[in-house]
Amino acid sequence: MSGQRPVAFTRWSPLHSTADRLQHAAPARCRIDLLDAPENLTALDGALVDQARRVARELLATVDDAGRRWRHTQAVAARAREGSAAVAPQQVNLLISAAWLHDIGYAPALARTGFHPVDGAMHLQQQLWPPAVVGLVAHHSGSRFVAAVREVQHHMIPFERVGHWSGPVADALTWADQTTGPDGNRVSVHERIAEVLSRHGADSPQARCHPQRGPALINAVNATEDRLLLARAAGTSSS
Repeated sequence: MSGQRPVAFTRWSPLHSTADRLQHAAPARCRIDLLDAPENLTALDGALVDQARRVARELLATVDDAGRRWRHTQAVAARAREGSAAVAPQQVNLLISAAWLHDIGYAPALARTGFHPVDGAMHLQQQLWPPAVVGLVAHHSGSRFVAAVREVQHHMIPFERVGHWSGPVADALTWADQTTGPDGNRVSVHERIAEVLSRHGADSPQARCHPQRGPALINAVNATEDRLLLARAAGTSSS
């Protein structure tokens, strides 16, 4: 990274200024949390997606894996864009931003707990990214089940909000991640789960939590595909 600080959602960001204006204009009880306050969804505009892509590219370039994690991330972001009809129009940029950022916790410089969903979320929180993005990264692809087995679930407490692990946006993020292989190839959710279990081994946290995590991943993927079918049907009937 040639000594440069990674691009981040910082106080000088015009996006942060937008969020600040919304926050000060709204009643004190309202938060810029895009999962709870639909009226504030404009705070996540297209510029945030571009910023998420830059942050992910810079951080994942430091992972010593011959670019594999970056290829996976690019494919997950593309997949999230493909599945954007499964979420409300105002939540599309939230979904795609989280897809770009979901694996940044693998960057060596961010390692604090050794659990990449939390390490990525902690970095984003420190850099003042919107809480919804932070929470989706923390909880992507059933990470709460792995955290429990690894006994690091206490690190998840700051990001505990139901919308971060279930609902249309969280489900669509899981769908994008769990139908994309490690090299960016398209796979089924069953193929993806099988590959993860094979790669990590029978005694791994992923294997030990599989009875709970596996069905949750499959349910999220199925729910997203159902929403996409409904969206296509609605589009056909209105044309």
